[in-house]
Amino acid sequence: MRFPRLPRLAFLLPLLAASLAGAAQTYPEQGRHDETGFETLFDGRTLNGWEGDPVYWRVEGGALVGEVTPATLLKQNSFIILRGGTAADFELKLEYRISERGNSGVNYRSEEIAGQRFALRGYQADIDGQQRYTGQNYEEKGRTFLAQRGDISRVDADGKARVIGAVGLKDELAAKVKKGDWNEYHLIARGNVLTHLLNGQVMSVVIDDDAARRKFDGLLGVQVHVGPPMKVEFRNIRLKRLKSGPSPAGS
Repeated sequence: MRFPRLPRLAFLLPLLAASLAGAAQTYPEQGRHDETGFETLFDGRTLNGWEGDPVYWRVEGGALVGEVTPATLLKQNSFIILRGGTAADFELKLEYRISERGNSGVNYRSEEIAGQRFALRGYQADIDGQQRYTGQNYEEKGRTFLAQRGDISRVDADGKARVIGAVGLKDELAAKVKKGDWNEYHLIARGNVLTHLLNGQVMSVVIDDDAARRKFDGLLGVQVHVGPPMKVEFRNIRLKRLKSGPSPAGS
């Protein structure tokens, strides 16, 4: 008996489908050092574009330096503020080095406080020389602790932050911080999700569902803190503005 010949295409289709399915699978690529779209915010030579109290802020050795001495102890935290506009959705990368007893932070989506010179209210990526707070999200002069190091937290409509997951163990994450040396912060603010990475490691994530108090835009600044004499240095400060999508309902 002779069977009718099936079109050759009938045998090729399964092979073609399998081939296409394989080609559609892709894997993430390393992007930590991708600088596409980033602009430099600090030229390493002057304070052009920044405004702060010259008692505490200067340029030295290519770094933006904040220093508190025994003769200049602070009564309130003081910021040097980036002028020329605000930042909404963005990625911010910078390197910092801080003294052992230092306390500092990077503020974003922040606002100035009337009657208080060089004071900001807003989200802060914390920095400290003892590694107690570095990596967490603290709202300066606002709701305070939004996520401690290692936390994924959601801030509810009552303004209370609640831990809903983890990105790692707090002590293990603290070991990622290079004490007394340069560290790289990478902050990602997209909508109501705020992610802090340090040296390539996620340190904290905040989902801010508090429509009455969250912010989607604001000023950038870095801080010297009330307390003992300290020194903090910043360099290679770069910003990438992201295209903002629709704001969550109730924003």
